[in-house]
Amino acid sequence: MTSDLRDRKATLRSRLLAARRAVSAEDRAVEAAALAAHVAALDVRPDQTVCAFLPVGSEPGDASWLDGLRCRVLLPIVTGDAPLDWAVHTGALAQAGLGLLEPTGPRLGASAIARASLVLVPALAVSVAGVRLGKGKGHYDRSLPLVKAPLVAVVRDAEVLAEVPAEPHDVLMNGVLTPSVGLRWL
Repeated sequence: MTSDLRDRKATLRSRLLAARRAVSAEDRAVEAAALAAHVAALDVRPDQTVCAFLPVGSEPGDASWLDGLRCRVLLPIVTGDAPLDWAVHTGALAQAGLGLLEPTGPRLGASAIARASLVLVPALAVSVAGVRLGKGKGHYDRSLPLVKAPLVAVVRDAEVLAEVPAEPHDVLMNGVLTPSVGLRWL
């Protein structure tokens, strides 16, 4: 990655993280309720699998959206520099490293994401062309190439941008889920 691209991504991440920290608790609660309603309305059958995530800190949404998924839900487990591991969400969560919560069910391995019917992906931003900007740790970058299902970035409405700096390894999102609009295919 060139120094210019790295700088552009770092600047954009800083700006987006600052904007997220400025969102009030009241607005976050309204957004979380809206996202939960949109997730509950997704066209997912009970026999399908959705890979989702638990929003952390200032990320949009909260754990309540998992209740709306009437299917098998897998949640990620961070495994260092390897692709994410996945486990079935049974409702029980345990404290993990990096201040995260993770499912307590048996680990299914990194390849479990390949069997998903839909993957909800955390993002700081997504472009209208589907380029996703993550937090820069590469956890999803190592996992998303395994996916054959639609990838949906979950962001705030203002985080859908005209352009996001892209690298060759970036996997494009097929859709975006926002509090005001819900699911929009890109």
